[in-house]
Amino acid sequence: MRSKITLILAVVMGLVTTLLFYKYINDMNTSTEESTKFVEVVSSKQLIPENQVITNDLIELKKVPEGGAHPQAIRNTQEVVGKIALADFVSGQVILPHHIGSEAEESLFISRKITEGFRAVSIGVNFVTSVSNLIEPEDIVDVILTSENIEVISNPETGERIDNPEVSSEILLKEVRVLAVGRRMIESTTDTEFVEYTSSTLELSPENALKLVNAANSGEIQLILHSRIDEEDVNKDEE
Repeated sequence: MRSKITLILAVVMGLVTTLLFYKYINDMNTSTEESTKFVEVVSSKQLIPENQVITNDLIELKKVPEGGAHPQAIRNTQEVVGKIALADFVSGQVILPHHIGSEAEESLFISRKITEGFRAVSIGVNFVTSVSNLIEPEDIVDVILTSENIEVISNPETGERIDNPEVSSEILLKEVRVLAVGRRMIESTTDTEFVEYTSSTLELSPENALKLVNAANSGEIQLILHSRIDEEDVNKDEE
C-alpha cells in the first residue's frame, strides 16, 4: 500500500514538474519575442531579372529583427517602385540602394551594362536591317554579313574583260546581346514614344568586336532576331 502511494506521488510530482518546466520555457520564449524588435524592409517577392522595371507586384515588405537588418536596407516601397533592377534579384532578397537605378541614371552609363571582359561596339542599321526597328535592348541577335565579290571574266566572243559580281551572305556572329538601340538602353513600353534609330550597340568580346568592325567596312550588316520564348516554358504551358 505504501509503495502504491509512493508511486502515485512520484507520478503526480513528475507531472507537476513537467508542467512547471513547460511554463518556464514558454514564458522565457514569450519574453524573448517581446524583447526582440522587428522592422520592415523591402524585399523581392519573386525572381526579378536585371534591367526589369520594378512594380508593386514584384516587391513586398518583410519583417526582420532590427539587429539583423542591413543598415542600408530600403524600408519604403515607393523608393523602389519604378526603378530598374541593376542585377538579378532572387525571391526574398532584401533590396539595397545600389541594387536599383532610375532610367535617367542608366541612360547615362552604358558602361554599367557591359559584362566584364566584353566590349560595346555600335554598327549602323536601317529600318530593314534592324528588323523594322523592332529590336530592343537585351534582345539576342545573330549578325549576318552580305558581301559582293567581283570576278573578272573574258567575253568568249569579243575577248573583252567584264566584271561578274557575286553576292553572298553568311552568319558572322551568333547569339549577340543588344545593349542599346540608338541612345535607348531600356526596353520600350506601351508609353514609350517611337523614335526610329539608325544604330545598334552590341556586346562582344574584343576579338569579335574587331571582326564586326572589319565586316561592316567590307559589306552590309543585317541583324536577325532570336525569340525570347523559352521552349521549355512553352512545353510546360502546353502540358
